[in-house]
Amino acid sequence: MAVNIVPMALFVMAVITSFKRAVMIKRRVDRMVPSIETSDGAGVKLRRSIGSSQFLRLDPFLMLDEFYSDDPNDYLAGFPSHPHRGFETVTYMIDGFMRHVDSMGNSGIIGPGDVQWMSAGRGVIHSEMPEQTEGRMRGFQLWINLPAAAKMKPPTYQDIPKGSIPEFSEATGLRVRIIAGRFEYDGHVIQGPINALSTDPYFLDVCLPACHSVSVALPLTHNSCVYVYEGEAMIGNETTSLVHRAAAILTEGDAVDIMASKNGARFLLLAGRPLNEPIVQHGPFVMSTREEIEEAISDYQYGRLTD
Repeated sequence: MAVNIVPMALFVMAVITSFKRAVMIKRRVDRMVPSIETSDGAGVKLRRSIGSSQFLRLDPFLMLDEFYSDDPNDYLAGFPSHPHRGFETVTYMIDGFMRHVDSMGNSGIIGPGDVQWMSAGRGVIHSEMPEQTEGRMRGFQLWINLPAAAKMKPPTYQDIPKGSIPEFSEATGLRVRIIAGRFEYDGHVIQGPINALSTDPYFLDVCLPACHSVSVALPLTHNSCVYVYEGEAMIGNETTSLVHRAAAILTEGDAVDIMASKNGARFLLLAGRPLNEPIVQHGPFVMSTREEIEEAISDYQYGRLTD
């Protein structure tokens, strides 16, 4: 008797898919990208992990900078007017105040807990300058690539004050700020204010108390990393702590378990859908071809970038 192989194959695939959904695939550390000391803008001192070289990107993330200093000489020069094209910038403040002004007419000050999310699209010129002359300046800037089809779209800007960012907390001391993406925990599902973007980014700021752990669900489709900027933490059953102020690139999976050491931990958990497209970067321009980069440079030189 003839056997119809196609339905049987489909049945087997359905069983495998159902099994994968039932059994969580836990992410582990694939590699570490240490941050290096550098400076940007007019001389602001910072540490750069992702993006410290063209070989150390994590699609769709192009760059992750941490700026942190109590010395005004390290940050007062700020980031005077400069152009961008072809990607998004996310500025997240932990301590201190920064003023944003751009060619779209946007202007505002972000302070502790605030976020600015700007999609440069076809072109924007902006500045980010300290709104203080003393005290601590601390925060992060993340660059996220745009797909080729969106690189020449009009720029957009979102100013997200601290009070508009949902936060999950519990009596143990666990605290999660959901800037982008979603956080599912103990029956709670919380969506961040940034969504519906081409790379479906996740941007979580997590504070874990001593010896406490948290399991965070992530889409299987996404690349992800953890950046510990306070204390110590480990991934899953691994016994080695993550390198402090370094990007821990994770393997594939639909969840990651993170445990804090006896000193507790605070870290960023970032994830995004990879674009799998060519990247050609020249400073503040990120395009898909060399010809597009040359066009961006020419447009900036001749005042056409923001037309």
